[in-house]
Amino acid sequence: MYPAPSPVIARQRQRPGVRPAAAVAGADERVSRRPRRNGPPPAAGRLDLSGARGDRLRAALSAVHEICPEFAPARVLRDAGDSVTFIGTTGRRAAVAKRLLDPAGGGAERIRREIAAYRGFVRYRPPVRVPGLIADDPHGCTLVTEFIAGRRAASGRAPVHGAAGPGSGASPAELRAALAVVCRLNTWRPPARMFPRMINYPAVLARYHTLGLLTDRDLSDLKTLLHGLTGRVGRREPPRQFCHGAVTPASVLLAPAGPVLLGWDAAGWYLPGYDLATLWASVGDAPLTRRHISQAAHTAGVPGRDAFLVNLMLVLTREIRRCENAVRRAMRHPDVPRAAGADGPGGPLAYGEEQRLRLRRLHEDWALARHAVRTAVGTR
Repeated sequence: MYPAPSPVIARQRQRPGVRPAAAVAGADERVSRRPRRNGPPPAAGRLDLSGARGDRLRAALSAVHEICPEFAPARVLRDAGDSVTFIGTTGRRAAVAKRLLDPAGGGAERIRREIAAYRGFVRYRPPVRVPGLIADDPHGCTLVTEFIAGRRAASGRAPVHGAAGPGSGASPAELRAALAVVCRLNTWRPPARMFPRMINYPAVLARYHTLGLLTDRDLSDLKTLLHGLTGRVGRREPPRQFCHGAVTPASVLLAPAGPVLLGWDAAGWYLPGYDLATLWASVGDAPLTRRHISQAAHTAGVPGRDAFLVNLMLVLTREIRRCENAVRRAMRHPDVPRAAGADGPGGPLAYGEEQRLRLRRLHEDWALARHAVRTAVGTR
């Protein structure tokens, strides 16, 4: 026989389901090198605690650490002057901490209502996704909630260039998904004592009429619609519906798992269709979305239509008043930078010019809503 050219090595056969030790070691090394994504997104910059602003941030962080010692801040998410919002981690999950610097200020009641809403969501889970509560202090006006990755549907309250345009980043499909979330939320019936009644409709109508924002006929038509809603149910007050209270594209977070509603400081019991009215008023350049909102309001019949119109008139009147005040401030202080103004959207226009354009758009929408109210009253 011929000699073997190389020594024969007996190779062991691998059993099914068993990996070689070298392969396992290599895989473990690759896994160890892979970055973990348990915390928030990478910080935009180092947390600067120097100067006068650093004193405010340190005071806010100390208040947050009193109720959540494991919170590790990564960056400042928002600094609004009276409140500071941090993004960081609590253990291995991302979190958002909000602190009101002056618990005795004007915004204390709003953040306390938001804390009460998150506490209610712990006991009675809503049919939509909301950030989970981690820690809170209603007396110190401090709130720590779960961080949900995503982007807002719009950066401003009512964009001049349209809520469905390039400036907002929300497509018509995303706005339809946000509308579906709002409609699903409005079907929820939590205990009545858990949330307050937010609007006294006759008193608000009387105040707007006194300020000259509503004419005598407007006041009479809206009272007629309210009286019809009260008479249909056979009780002294019109029906109520649980609403978010401030649904705009800026309060909708477009997360990978679906839209998430933020900012629950105005949640409570409203006339049916209040959320639809606020969403309708904030999507000025999305006529298809407005049509879907109107169709959703008409699904409840004539009572749903009348309640939606009353809410729409109140929302548009309130926004006109706010916008007029913003225009006056811009006229008195024309050199004020954009960051010092209200939460306006980004764009090449100056702050005062944006507010004037928005005011003109609001007056057009208000005239359209007034015509619809008069038509509804005339067809009764």
